[in-house]
Amino acid sequence: MTTLMREVIGDVLREARTTQGRTLREVSDAARVSLGYLSEVERGRKEASSELLNAICDALDIPMSRVLFNAGEQMARDEGGVTGIDATTKVVIPQVVSMAVA
Repeated sequence: MTTLMREVIGDVLREARTTQGRTLREVSDAARVSLGYLSEVERGRKEASSELLNAICDALDIPMSRVLFNAGEQMARDEGGVTGIDATTKVVIPQVVSMAVA
Protein backbone atom coordinates (compact mmCIF):
# COMPACT_ATOMS: atom_id res chain seq x y z
CA MET A 1 0.00 0.00 0.00
CA THR A 2 1.27 3.45 -0.89
CA THR A 3 2.14 5.82 1.92
CA LEU A 4 0.40 9.17 1.60
CA MET A 5 2.39 12.37 1.96
CA ARG A 6 -0.12 13.78 4.46
CA GLU A 7 0.45 10.77 6.73
CA VAL A 8 4.21 11.16 6.63
CA ILE A 9 4.05 14.93 7.24
CA GLY A 10 1.71 14.26 10.17
CA ASP A 11 4.21 11.80 11.65
CA VAL A 12 7.04 14.33 11.28
CA LEU A 13 4.98 17.08 12.94
CA ARG A 14 3.95 14.82 15.83
CA GLU A 15 7.55 13.72 16.32
CA ALA A 16 8.69 17.37 16.47
CA ARG A 17 5.94 18.28 18.94
CA THR A 18 6.50 15.33 21.26
CA THR A 19 10.29 15.79 21.14
CA GLN A 20 9.70 19.33 22.40
CA GLY A 21 7.46 17.97 25.15
CA ARG A 22 4.54 20.10 23.99
CA THR A 23 0.85 19.29 23.97
CA LEU A 24 -1.53 19.49 21.05
CA ARG A 25 -3.27 22.38 22.82
CA GLU A 26 -0.05 24.39 23.18
CA VAL A 27 0.81 24.01 19.51
CA SER A 28 -2.75 24.55 18.28
CA ASP A 29 -3.02 27.77 20.31
CA ALA A 30 0.34 29.03 19.00
CA ALA A 31 -0.56 28.10 15.40
CA ARG A 32 -4.10 29.49 15.74
CA VAL A 33 -5.65 26.27 14.49
CA SER A 34 -8.25 24.17 16.27
CA LEU A 35 -6.95 21.37 18.43
CA GLY A 36 -9.13 18.86 16.57
CA TYR A 37 -7.82 19.94 13.19
CA LEU A 38 -4.20 19.78 14.31
CA SER A 39 -4.86 16.30 15.66
CA GLU A 40 -6.32 15.27 12.29
CA VAL A 41 -3.25 16.68 10.49
CA GLU A 42 -0.89 14.78 12.80
CA ARG A 43 -2.82 11.55 12.21
CA GLY A 44 -2.68 12.05 8.45
CA ARG A 45 -6.43 12.36 8.11
CA LYS A 46 -6.38 15.96 6.87
CA GLU A 47 -4.03 17.48 4.34
CA ALA A 48 -2.68 20.80 5.60
CA SER A 49 -2.53 23.71 3.19
CA SER A 50 0.84 25.37 2.79
CA GLU A 51 -0.40 28.28 4.92
CA LEU A 52 -1.53 25.98 7.72
CA LEU A 53 1.65 23.92 7.53
CA ASN A 54 3.66 27.14 7.78
CA ALA A 55 1.68 28.22 10.87
CA ILE A 56 2.26 24.85 12.54
CA CYS A 57 5.97 24.94 11.72
CA ASP A 58 6.20 28.49 13.13
CA ALA A 59 4.44 27.33 16.30
CA LEU A 60 6.94 24.47 16.60
CA ASP A 61 9.81 26.83 15.73
CA ILE A 62 11.09 24.56 12.97
CA PRO A 63 11.57 25.46 9.30
CA MET A 64 9.00 24.04 6.92
CA SER A 65 11.90 22.90 4.74
CA ARG A 66 13.06 20.64 7.60
CA VAL A 67 9.60 19.08 7.90
CA LEU A 68 9.40 18.47 4.16
CA PHE A 69 12.98 17.14 4.03
CA ASN A 70 12.30 14.72 6.90
CA ALA A 71 9.05 13.65 5.24
CA GLY A 72 10.90 13.01 1.98
CA GLU A 73 13.52 10.92 3.77
CA GLN A 74 10.77 8.89 5.49
CA MET A 75 8.94 8.31 2.21
CA ALA A 76 12.17 7.15 0.56
CA ARG A 77 12.70 4.63 3.37
CA ASP A 78 9.07 3.45 3.14
CA GLU A 79 9.41 3.00 -0.62
CA GLY A 80 12.63 1.07 -0.21
CA GLY A 81 14.47 3.75 -2.09
CA VAL A 82 17.68 5.59 -1.47
CA THR A 83 17.93 7.48 1.81
CA GLY A 84 20.34 10.19 2.79
CA ILE A 85 19.28 12.75 0.22
CA ASP A 86 22.29 14.98 -0.37
CA ALA A 87 21.32 18.66 -0.50
CA THR A 88 24.50 19.42 -2.47
CA THR A 89 23.49 17.24 -5.40
CA LYS A 90 22.92 19.31 -8.52
CA VAL A 91 20.66 18.46 -11.39
CA VAL A 92 21.73 19.80 -14.76
CA ILE A 93 18.94 20.49 -17.21
CA PRO A 94 20.25 20.93 -20.73
CA GLN A 95 19.36 24.09 -22.59
CA VAL A 96 16.45 23.72 -25.00
CA VAL A 97 17.62 23.96 -28.59
CA SER A 98 15.13 25.19 -31.14
CA MET A 99 14.94 23.03 -34.23
CA ALA A 100 13.88 25.11 -37.22
CA VAL A 101 12.54 23.29 -40.24
CA ALA A 102 13.34 24.94 -43.57
